[in-house]
Amino acid sequence: MLTAAVEHYLAFRRSLGFRLDRVSERLHAFARFAAAAGDTHLRTATAVAWAGAAPSPAARHVRLRELWRLARFVHAEDPAHEIPPPSLYPAPKRRRLPYIYTPEELRALVTAAGRLRPSYPLRCEVYAMLLGLIAATGLRVSEALDLRLGDVLPDGILHIRRTKFGKSRLVPLHPTVVVALQRYLALRGRQTVPDDHVFLSAGGQRIAASTIAATFHRVLRLAGIPPDRHPRPRIHDLRHTVATRALQQCATRPEAVAQHVVALATYLGHADIADTYWYLEATPELLADMASAAETLVAKEEA
Repeated sequence: MLTAAVEHYLAFRRSLGFRLDRVSERLHAFARFAAAAGDTHLRTATAVAWAGAAPSPAARHVRLRELWRLARFVHAEDPAHEIPPPSLYPAPKRRRLPYIYTPEELRALVTAAGRLRPSYPLRCEVYAMLLGLIAATGLRVSEALDLRLGDVLPDGILHIRRTKFGKSRLVPLHPTVVVALQRYLALRGRQTVPDDHVFLSAGGQRIAASTIAATFHRVLRLAGIPPDRHPRPRIHDLRHTVATRALQQCATRPEAVAQHVVALATYLGHADIADTYWYLEATPELLADMASAAETLVAKEEA
């Protein structure tokens, strides 16, 4: 019975556009665990026991959170299902601080990518455009690597398909990025390969994650950015930099922060707006701006 309930829940959420591959694996594993315990309905004790058997605090949190969502759904149709407490295994509070690149460092990275050894046609152009696009849009690395030629829409729009959370979105580009991308695509169009990914590897296919990580490490050195800084600079921090710089634009206007954060969350494809608000507390630059704005506001009220 629990397996049927899990399938019903997954079918409903997939109809809304979620992919849920890993969620499906975990919920089916729980259904088997519960069946072995003799349960026909979702029981709090069984849910807590299964979540508590996960190997780490983060995994325990994820398991119980997913069971809580399932429980709320099935309980609405059958009150015999119990709803476990969602906060029993809280999310780990510590999250890696981002490395925020300066404008000079961003220019240096793109320039350095153009100085890579041309081990295959367009290698320099591929990485210069790839890094420039991520730095300008805040795309996840996987989203940029998954881009296909048909995803570059007219009027400077990117169609980001089936992202990290199974949703798609449209990402408008700045005119300067449009010009650079069109120039790159003109060169890319001369490559006679069957693969239609925008960014190609030496084998004429989608670039592997391991390849991009190794190449970015090389680009950091060419750009004169020591990879052993704290926090350690990563390619994913280009996305963090976009978010931070965007929020800095409204740091001195508190009334605009909420609206700005919602827009940014949509642009970045965050499933939970808390992921966007995280930048307000995790980035020293933003904390300094907010502290300065608060001091100015207090000074005006006391004047």
